[in-house]
Amino acid sequence: MIVGVLIFDKSAQDTHSGGSGCACCATVFSGYFYRQLKERKIKNILLIATGALMNSTSSQQGESIPGIAHAISIEI
Repeated sequence: MIVGVLIFDKSAQDTHSGGSGCACCATVFSGYFYRQLKERKIKNILLIATGALMNSTSSQQGESIPGIAHAISIEI
């Protein structure tokens, strides 16, 4: 699931390429998924927050854009 889609309205908000990554992942987990875990509707979850390590000129210069991901496994 791409969590940025759950938070932002692409047609109404100018998020450019953002709208996913660590902050969105934490927001959706602490609201929706944490409640699902507490209510025992799900037993485990693997959260993987992704992001791009870039500046505004790297893609214009034809450089590769490195990515990063942090994974957290939570089980009840």
